[in-house]
Amino acid sequence: MKNAVNDGVWSGTWVARRLGVELEGDEHLTDLLGMALRRNPKRAHLLVSHVLGKHVPQSPAVVHGHGVRLGHRVRALLGDAEAARAVVLGYAETATGLGHSVADGLALAPYLHSTRRPVAGVTPAGGFEESHSHATSHLLLPEDPALLAGDGPLVLVDDEFSTGNTVLNTIRELHARHPRRRYVVVALVDMRSAVDAARLDRFAAEIGARVDLVAAASGTVRLPEGVLEKGQALVAEHERADAAPGAVPGGEVSRVELGWPAGLPDGGRHGFTPAHRARLEAALPGMAARIADALPDGSRRVLVLGFEELMYAPLRLAAELERTVPAEVRYSTTTRSPVLAVDDPGYAIRTRLAFPAHDDPADGPGERFAYNVAGAGFDTVVAVVDSVADTPALHAPDGLLARLAAHAPHVLLAVVPAHEPHLPERPAMLPEPLRGPAFSSYAPDEVGWLLQDLSAVSLEAPTEEREEAVQNGGAHYAESLPVEYQPSERYQALFHAALETSADRIARAVGVVTETVLTERGGTPVLVSLARAGTPVGVLMRRWAEQRYGTELPHYAVSIVRGRGIDANALRWLAAHHDPRDVVFVDGWTGKGAITRELAAAIEQFERVEGVTGFDPEIAVLADPGSCVRTYGTRDDFLIPSACLNSTVSGLISRTVLRADLVGPDDFHGAKFYRELADADVSVAFLDAVSARFPEVRDEVDAAVKELPAEDRTPTWEGWRAVERISEEYGIHDVNLVKPGVGETTRVLLRRVPWKILAKAGAGADLDHVRLLAEQRGVPVEEVDDLPYTCVGLIHPKYTRGATGADGRAVNV
Repeated sequence: MKNAVNDGVWSGTWVARRLGVELEGDEHLTDLLGMALRRNPKRAHLLVSHVLGKHVPQSPAVVHGHGVRLGHRVRALLGDAEAARAVVLGYAETATGLGHSVADGLALAPYLHSTRRPVAGVTPAGGFEESHSHATSHLLLPEDPALLAGDGPLVLVDDEFSTGNTVLNTIRELHARHPRRRYVVVALVDMRSAVDAARLDRFAAEIGARVDLVAAASGTVRLPEGVLEKGQALVAEHERADAAPGAVPGGEVSRVELGWPAGLPDGGRHGFTPAHRARLEAALPGMAARIADALPDGSRRVLVLGFEELMYAPLRLAAELERTVPAEVRYSTTTRSPVLAVDDPGYAIRTRLAFPAHDDPADGPGERFAYNVAGAGFDTVVAVVDSVADTPALHAPDGLLARLAAHAPHVLLAVVPAHEPHLPERPAMLPEPLRGPAFSSYAPDEVGWLLQDLSAVSLEAPTEEREEAVQNGGAHYAESLPVEYQPSERYQALFHAALETSADRIARAVGVVTETVLTERGGTPVLVSLARAGTPVGVLMRRWAEQRYGTELPHYAVSIVRGRGIDANALRWLAAHHDPRDVVFVDGWTGKGAITRELAAAIEQFERVEGVTGFDPEIAVLADPGSCVRTYGTRDDFLIPSACLNSTVSGLISRTVLRADLVGPDDFHGAKFYRELADADVSVAFLDAVSARFPEVRDEVDAAVKELPAEDRTPTWEGWRAVERISEEYGIHDVNLVKPGVGETTRVLLRRVPWKILAKAGAGADLDHVRLLAEQRGVPVEEVDDLPYTCVGLIHPKYTRGATGADGRAVNV
């Protein structure tokens, strides 16, 4: 095989004929794209760019030129004044070099790319998911947090714009933090369907921003029925022959020193400014000259091979080398993406080299790949990696250098120093926990709040305004507080009646979950409740251990925010004062399990970034109707009276607040203490009513705990599946707007704009307070026979303030 493309045949023919996939669009679309088969259960085909420099070796001038021309178009679209206020954001790993090239064409704007490599001490400025990818989690790690905090245009660059989901996820995440009036989406090819294009237009209208799209070509991929299954069958059929041909043992490996300028970033992982670009331009001729001097005499065909996200530095070195040596120079990079190789002129990935990861990746070891390198006739390969990736694994007998040396007579290794961002000094000590009576109405020994007091700050907004801002992406729900619900006498009477009838049931659940924790975790657990719903439960668990065993368990409350994770400073404080292995996270109940997943992901990220291990992300809850955890008091969905009220049953503490202008990177998340509501406070009365029943339920608890080892407590995530089904059945299409269980339904009625309530047919007194709140807010209650919960609250799926009456009561859509 001399060339990965052409040979007179379009490099997508093989896939098109066997899968029935059709590529339709601009006249030059097939010049830009070929096709291959993914080794990925989420998507069958892969559009392989001929000009990206990832899977197909290409002239570096062609690769850089495509990005620069797109950047010129963006600058013309924005004008120089707006271009100077813009920020360019590229996507890892495939578009890091393309995004940087677009920034070169724009010339006036700094550049940042997402990354899958966490860096100790660097707090993410955001993150998002790429649903179809084999590796989905992206982090944004700018050295200067202000880089993404402006309101100038944001230019998002990806190689291929297929459905628009990744771009929507990114804009939604960043717009909630720092709203902008304008976004520009840039891609080599726009392959969206008309439906996907319309979705982006609607989304732009919803957030009140302009979203433009700039692409080199556009078209559509038409997929036949069953394409995923057909693709997987083809991969299974051909993967035995998927090997690199023509190995020639014994190629030489040597190192070339680049003389990379000190302090110059190696790329856009932490930000790259126009000033950095000027320094690189000045240094490129000298570095390329060193590579040229190291090339063996008579080199005819040279490949400069970059490394995963490190695309731009190798690209610019290759382009400079191409201008200065007589040899034919090509450029491509290694990748994480698993793709089938088929040595056929009509297939875009002709050969595949596989080798172990060599940069100690955060997601663990695994295979990496170089495509269309073996058999391409390169007599010299210049492998360019950063210093983090210059490890023993790189030089191992099965490593990348050895694999390259088996297919090229000469291999040169050039190492670019990985940029180490300057980190502001973190305060030597975090403040001590807040305690009552100065903060909360709980006794000081019952809970320490790892929060900062924002009581003096005005944070409340009308429910309708908050809902509209949250749903249109203009704000995150944690950036403001709802106005505290003031219960009527009738509602307060319902609370006290519910407490009287359910105190025994709650006491039993407290006993079961506490005994389970004491038995399975051993020692002296450190209870860490998730503020604020988990805090009354943590206090009750502490009281059970003290009353029964005379053991005073440490108890703290910390903030966790959906979409933002757990308070990392609170974890640092806990790790400094306790063994992380002793920490048990506590919450009130599970719904669909979103917080369970959020905590697991946040702990994993904390361990990667901080290097602190030992925290167990398993949550202990009073009630687990969603079947999301192993440690629970009950899996029944019943009324927990602490869900009936807001702060007045939670120590007079608000829900937690996370807003950039109030909470710095070294601060605890915030909350308010509503001292003025002391006359309505029933927090301690609730605790006393339940703990007074502890002696009465002790025997029942012991019997239940004895039966636990024989029970299958494996989470089934039944709740999550039910929520997905309800979301689709009711045309909501957003699981975040479906709140299952009595507790979550109550929150919907107290703090959100409810659309309707689904109630299990025959549900009794557990729903009296729900029916009363629904009546007060004009929300219909619909009885459902096969509901897996006692009730489910549906948030208004198309909320604007026009979707409610003048009194804020919900209406149907």
